[in-house]
Amino acid sequence: MKQIIQDLKNGETILEEVPVPMVKSGCVLIKTSRTLVSLGTERMLVEFGKANFIQKAKQQPDKVKMVLNKVKTDGLKPTMDAVLNKLNQPLPLGYCNVGKVVGVGRGVTEFQVGDRVASNGNHAEYVNLPKNLVAKVPDNVTDEEAAFTVIGSIGLQGIRLLDPTFGETIVVVGLGLIGLVTAELLLANGCNVIGFDFDPEKVRIANEKGIVGINPGEGTDQVKFVESHTKGVGADGVIITASNKSNEIIAQSAQMCRKRGRVILVGVIGLDISRADFYEKEISFQVSCSYGPGRYDEEYEQKGNDYPIGFVRWTEKRNFEAILNAISKGTLDVKPLITERIPLKNYSEIYGDMTNSKSIASILEYDTTESPVNTVTITDKSFEGKKGVIGIIGSGNFTSSTLLPNLKKLNADIKYIASSGGLSSTIMAKRHSIGNSTSNYKEILTDAGVDLVLITTQHHMHAPMVLETMKAGKSVFVEKPLALNEKELEAIITEYNQQNVSVSVGFNRRFAPLAKNMKAQLGNNDAPVNIVATMNAGFISADVWVHDMQVGGGRIIGEACHYIDLCTYFTGSLVKSVCMNAMGTDPQENTDNASILLRYENGSNAVINYFSNGSKAYSKERVEVYSQERTLVMNNWRKLKSYGFKDGRNASSKQDKGHYNQFQELIAQQQKGGSPIIPFKEILNTTKASFAAIESLKQGQWISIN
Repeated sequence: MKQIIQDLKNGETILEEVPVPMVKSGCVLIKTSRTLVSLGTERMLVEFGKANFIQKAKQQPDKVKMVLNKVKTDGLKPTMDAVLNKLNQPLPLGYCNVGKVVGVGRGVTEFQVGDRVASNGNHAEYVNLPKNLVAKVPDNVTDEEAAFTVIGSIGLQGIRLLDPTFGETIVVVGLGLIGLVTAELLLANGCNVIGFDFDPEKVRIANEKGIVGINPGEGTDQVKFVESHTKGVGADGVIITASNKSNEIIAQSAQMCRKRGRVILVGVIGLDISRADFYEKEISFQVSCSYGPGRYDEEYEQKGNDYPIGFVRWTEKRNFEAILNAISKGTLDVKPLITERIPLKNYSEIYGDMTNSKSIASILEYDTTESPVNTVTITDKSFEGKKGVIGIIGSGNFTSSTLLPNLKKLNADIKYIASSGGLSSTIMAKRHSIGNSTSNYKEILTDAGVDLVLITTQHHMHAPMVLETMKAGKSVFVEKPLALNEKELEAIITEYNQQNVSVSVGFNRRFAPLAKNMKAQLGNNDAPVNIVATMNAGFISADVWVHDMQVGGGRIIGEACHYIDLCTYFTGSLVKSVCMNAMGTDPQENTDNASILLRYENGSNAVINYFSNGSKAYSKERVEVYSQERTLVMNNWRKLKSYGFKDGRNASSKQDKGHYNQFQELIAQQQKGGSPIIPFKEILNTTKASFAAIESLKQGQWISIN
């Protein structure tokens, strides 16, 4: 299928050929017939992409500070690699989609195949959307009209926050697409509406709809006009739908309001607010968030958990339905707003010069006869007769920033890369000359030419995919963790004992050059050691998936397992019991501020401090090992100091956490045979130790590992 994307690195807008996404649980797969180009929002994205590095930095000063801090702790090259990796990830454009349902995911009962629906899907021939971001289109509403659903909901949400009453005078600043729709909805609410815009054509359309449209460019003073029009009272409220960096708009909006008036911001403007403008009249100011309640809420949007209508009357989906109902009844007429209709293949007619475009609403038309294809061939390579041929499932940040660059250095044979949406895998396949991009990972498992599968998906998918891969008779590498609970782990153990395949987990720290140096200096004796390892992990917002115990497993199981494995590597032994204490007064299952104590079978002790409340300017990782009156101190995988060793070897290098060495050994083991790169019993022991840490926190005692 074809999809419009924006390259943030060079600013190019591209019509890309990508696999059709697979319909997911809780979602519907839609075959697109029309999409609406939101010129205001999409123009900003296109212009950001075309900006140079300095201009991009000026637009995001907070990100610049983060980059400078990362340079101090990680070094220049890893930081630049991370920045370029972010810019190399293209952005899908569009969020006003209409089409027919062609697939219904598990748990969806509201929709059936054949339903006409509107959604916030991208400019793509097929889109896969969660059910709460989709609404049915009434029979008497055309696809073109339905394409205005999401744009209308943005304006409607601003109106709901303003809460106008019949007869009030409301000013709409900016009569672009959202502004004109907002103004017409206000008329339907029984309001007197004044609209300001510098475009004569938009003002003309506004006047034809019964809005008092004014062009300030013709010499009209906006504040004085509103005062005159309201007989000196002032506007009851102002909705700002303009896009302008000037601070003048917010000042004028306050000045044209009556005492205790309301100002709602829907657009993007300068917000250097004068206290006096708002103080003297006690004017309220609020920013509207997109389509309505539920926006950016993982529980509502991705998991499909609706808000009770008795408590949240208007969610984003119910706003969609309200707009469609208004179009159906004729209280909202969007047809006069359509400036042009362009076939998808001619998309450049819209995106070629958006800066100077005078279009109000541009409709993209789609060919509805094309059949879905889940795999796209990127490069015509032969993998016949080779060993260590790789299929990658997952194309997130770890894959793009770490996995693929290292595999490229190793000239690895990669036949497939899979992503559920198909876009990110296609971009990475092109960048790294991978044979095929697919949205159906099962094609990797059924291809006899693939013998090694690398899994880098979200954590809750690891264990099920490891099981599927082993059952397909293929060796598997899974980025940590291996499993999220004992039940998943036991299923993996059972299958492992029945299959002649290798299982590896991404515990890369033990492969780092400095870790190997430390192990060599400690020697291969069985003498117990003391270890203090600190992970200054950094704060992650509570709503991020890694904190969800059902999806991410929490940061102890999902991330601290790295250091449990590293301690096991240094001790040369297995963990026999675990005790964990966390910051706070009440035991919690989920924490990312904790100290983990490990007892090893050979008498070694380890303390892992996993903290998220430290400064990002401080080193992220530090390890101290004490043994036989000797000490090793490793700082952030860049420096190593030895104390008390006769032939102590201090070392320093660029930051290297062992990924290259790990994948080099993994591919060599797959091609030539030999022992697993990490003994399976150590992988199991580490995984069980991470589970025991959580159980220790809940029970408040040491937990033994079977």
